[in-house]
Parts: sequence; C-alpha cells; structure tokens
Amino acid sequence: MIGSALRRILGTQYDVRGKTVLITGAGQGIGYELAGILHRRGAAVALVDIDEIGAVAAASMLGERALPIGADVADRAGMAAAVARTVEHFGGLDVVIANAGVVPEPATLRTMDPGTFDRVLAINLTGVFNTVRPALDHIVAARGHVVVVSSCAAFAPGMGGSPYMISKAGVEQLGRALRVELAPHGATAGVSYFGIVDTEMTHATLDRHALGRDIDNLLPWPLNVRITATEAARTIADGIAARAARTIAPVGWEPYALLRGLVNIALDHQLTRDQRVARLIRVLENAS
Repeated sequence: MIGSALRRILGTQYDVRGKTVLITGAGQGIGYELAGILHRRGAAVALVDIDEIGAVAAASMLGERALPIGADVADRAGMAAAVARTVEHFGGLDVVIANAGVVPEPATLRTMDPGTFDRVLAINLTGVFNTVRPALDHIVAARGHVVVVSSCAAFAPGMGGSPYMISKAGVEQLGRALRVELAPHGATAGVSYFGIVDTEMTHATLDRHALGRDIDNLLPWPLNVRITATEAARTIADGIAARAARTIAPVGWEPYALLRGLVNIALDHQLTRDQRVARLIRVLENAS
C-alpha cells in the first residue's frame, strides 16, 4: 500500500526505449542535444527544424531511427504535415517536445517594430500550439508525454525583451492546461524552465550585442549562472523519464520560481526605481 501511494505521488517512470519522439528546434542547441540523448536511450527521433539542412545533418549523426523534417513551427499546416510524416514513418508518436524558440533584438514595447512582437509570439507561443495540437490524438492513444519548453524568463519582468517573456509565460500556461486535460486519458505533460543556456542564441543576444550585455549584467548571482545545452537537454530527458510536471535548471532559479508571487512585487518596485534600468531603457529607445 505504501509503495503504490508513493508511486502515485512521485509519478510513473517512463522509458523512451522503443518509443517515437518528435522534437522541434532539433537542428542545434538544446533540441540537438536532446535528440542525441533520447536516441541513445533507445527512442526513434523525428528532428524538426526550420533549417532543413541542419535537421538532415543532425539526423545523419544519429543514424538509424532518426528522421529529419524541415518545417516552420509558425506554419500550422506544415507542422500538421510534420506530425503526419513522423507517424507514417515510425508507425506512431509517443512523445512531443515543443522546443523551438527565438529572441527579439532588445527594444522597448514603445519603440519595437510590431512585426518583431508578432514573429516572436508566432514562433514561441503559437508555434508550441501548432506543434502539440496535431500530435495530441497520438499522445492520448499512446498514453504518452508532452514537454513544452518555457523559460525562467516567464517569472521575470520583460523590460527590453518583453515579447520573449510574454511568450514564455503563455507557454507555461499552455503546459499547465495540457497537464490537466491529458490526465483523464492516462497521458502527461510537463513544462521545462531554464535560466541562461549557453547556446548560439544566447551568444548572439547577450554576449555579442552591447545592449544585451547590459541586460545580462543586471542579473544577480545565482540567476546569472549559465548551463550548457547538454545540461538543459538532460534535464528535459530525465523529466520525461519521470513524467515530471515541471523541470527547472539551474537550481538557483528554484527559490524564485516557488516564491515569485512575493518576489515579483518587490522586484517590480525595485526595478522601476533603479537608475541603471532607467539608463538602459533610455539607451534602448535612443538606439531604435
């Protein structure tokens, strides 16, 4: 009795061996590393990326049980076709991981190009829906698992990069809704949250961009701690194995995640009075 109660609390272990997994943004970064980890654990993997050449190269590194698919997550029909092709090729679909995402150039809401706002939400939020929606009947039939990749940015105020934070907060809510809606069918869903991950996107946004470096410098320790794409991918893979409702890395973000209702009140109050932030906002708007 105690053992079964613990299993209900801790969740059921989920072995991906022999399962089929679809991953978006799989041509590089976290998605690429995750495809390798799950493939080594015995899964068949569909690597979906807007860069079809990158997807093909990544799949060729894995060999058998790897299917490259060129598709844009912002293209609803294209993603439905990617799911259908995966099912046709492998005979089913057990796990889907909505990982693809982009970040905007630093700008304020007042000065940014509205098209930038639309593009980020189309990829980061609507793209998650476009990825997950056509897969759900297969996930239900397989009693499988869905992962949506949010971000610790969903917890924080988004000055200078608000479309990204807005989109990731939306992804969090999408994942939470999925978790409840899939439960009656014996399927599960989880949300993954990451701080700063050492990927090309991070280097382009924070390291090689002067204003991005200023924004990065505002983060205090331990929130400025970086993890590798491999560490992030392993966090997702281990979360799948546990059918985890949420995973977060690095661990320094955990207290913030748990206490954000209180922390954000104080943080918003502080940031609106911080002269470093005020100067940064002025620089951002003068650069636009």
